[in-house]
Amino acid sequence: MVDILMLAQGAVQGAADAAAVAKNTNALLGAGLGLGLAVIGAGLGIGRIGGQAVEAIARQPQASGDIRGAMILTAALIEGVALAALVFALLFKLIK
Repeated sequence: MVDILMLAQGAVQGAADAAAVAKNTNALLGAGLGLGLAVIGAGLGIGRIGGQAVEAIARQPQASGDIRGAMILTAALIEGVALAALVFALLFKLIK
C-alpha cells in the first residue's frame, strides 16, 4: 500500500515538473515570436523612413537638414521600441 502511495506521489511530482517545463517552453516560444515580429517591424519602419526621407530630399533639397533631423529622431524612436522588445524577451527567458 505504501509503495502505491509513493508511486502516485511521484507521478504527481512528475506531472508538476512536466507542467513547469511546458510553461517555460511556451514562454520562450512567445518571447521569441514577439521579438521576431518586433525586429521585422522595426526593420520595415526604418526602411520606410529612409525611403520617404530620400524622396522628400529629392523633391525639396533646401529642406534636407530638417528632413534628415526628423528622420533620425523617428528612427531612434523605432530602435527604442525594438530594444524594449529585446529586453522583454530576455526577461521572459530569465523568469522561467
